[in-house]
Amino acid sequence: MKTIAEYSADVETALRALSFPGGKLASLYQPIEYALSAGGKRIRPVLTLMGADAFGGNASEAMRQALGIEIFHNFTLLHDDVMDKSDVRRGRATVHKKYDENTAILSGDTMLTLATKFVADVPDSKLRMVTDTFNDMALKLYEGQRLDMDFETSEKISLNEYLEMIEGKTGSLLGAAVKIGAIIGGASGKDAQAMYEFGVMTGLAFQIQDDWLDTFGDATTFGKPIGGDIMNGKKTYLYVAAFEEGGKTVEALHTAFNIAPGEMRVKTVTRLYEKLGMSEKCKKAVGHYSAKALKALNSTSLGEEEKEAFRKLAEKLIGRKK
Repeated sequence: MKTIAEYSADVETALRALSFPGGKLASLYQPIEYALSAGGKRIRPVLTLMGADAFGGNASEAMRQALGIEIFHNFTLLHDDVMDKSDVRRGRATVHKKYDENTAILSGDTMLTLATKFVADVPDSKLRMVTDTFNDMALKLYEGQRLDMDFETSEKISLNEYLEMIEGKTGSLLGAAVKIGAIIGGASGKDAQAMYEFGVMTGLAFQIQDDWLDTFGDATTFGKPIGGDIMNGKKTYLYVAAFEEGGKTVEALHTAFNIAPGEMRVKTVTRLYEKLGMSEKCKKAVGHYSAKALKALNSTSLGEEEKEAFRKLAEKLIGRKK
């Protein structure tokens, strides 16, 4: 198998080779090219290619599906940025800021259809399994996004509800990406499902680590200011776990988050999280879901070399500092 960097480079080359209509349709497709050229980790399409290679296939046979997964991921970002009113992504203007909201919505819709076409471009013998996996994932992701939106106005959220939300928004796409690759590579139904579980659990650990980094990370390596989630009143794993402490902790949380957005709020909330041991609780949860991911991986029929490649990818995602 190739290295993660080599798979990522293959995805970048394939993305640059995509050709979109111009002329009178340029206003529809230029925003798509702009969104796809913003870079990123490309972890989801890399998982698809790795899944195909690992189970005896050929990654090149899964490139269309890998691109479909990446286009779908970026479609969700276009719409997320509109809903969140985000002005910047990956250091530059979001599509709805560079163009306008209607353009972001319509170009995003176009990306969804392109993604579906790319993913479905498989032999008939694998079409049903691949499209079912993709469509089930898409529904889970939309459901996760709806829960996340509802959480903004919900006073109390349980840890189980939070985990359900991030499994939908983050875990399901990682799981589907690697499962689709495994199916194309010729994996058995049991192995393909185990790889889905590996992706989902890795996604949960990844998101909880992201929540931790936003509060306790190093701004110089994280790549953005620390405390953004606290500033925006976002309900992260730390917030939900602290809320579950109940009693005076809930009062303290309300008091801290009632401070006007700014450095004082960030410092106050961070001190409260430290006092409650939320950093360690976060790290423990990351370890728990990482272990579940590895257990799923180890249950497959893959050889040690292939398993090690996926372990390295999980470590890169979960152990990251940015």
